[in-house]
Amino acid sequence: MNMDIAAVNALPYEDFVNILGNVVERCPIITAAVWSRRPFLSFSDLEGAISEFIDALPESGKEGILRCHPDLAGRDLQSGTLTRESHQEQAGAGMDALNSAEASRMARLNQEYKERFGFPFVICARMNDKANILRQLFERCQNERAVERARGIEEVKKISRLRLQSLVLTDAPNKL
Repeated sequence: MNMDIAAVNALPYEDFVNILGNVVERCPIITAAVWSRRPFLSFSDLEGAISEFIDALPESGKEGILRCHPDLAGRDLQSGTLTRESHQEQAGAGMDALNSAEASRMARLNQEYKERFGFPFVICARMNDKANILRQLFERCQNERAVERARGIEEVKKISRLRLQSLVLTDAPNKL
């Protein structure tokens, strides 16, 4: 589905939230809040409204967004309870094809990360492969909490942009 921005602006509230509600993983409240900012002038304007909403949240709200994300290669992937978007993203990065050593390392690092920071490791899987994801997870476990929260939110925005691009046409020059 690739709607232009005029079609997005014309969506009734319920349709807007149903279609765009998982642009930020399991956070349809963000989409619901952004709906009132219509009309959006462009794809960039819509993307900016989502980012501004996230940026305006208190730190606890940002951590809440991070907590809505599943572990990479975790039990949601194994049990088939990931959102459609997360499943496609994780499978595309090879998270569904880890060998036993990789799976064990991923589980251990995910657990260590969550214990250290209180939220799951978030990375834009569509922009990484499994080797890079494992490396980043290991390296980011060493960060300070505030640094990691900010990094996670930047990754959320990358994920959101790519999900939005699969639904809404990006800005094109005006046709004559």
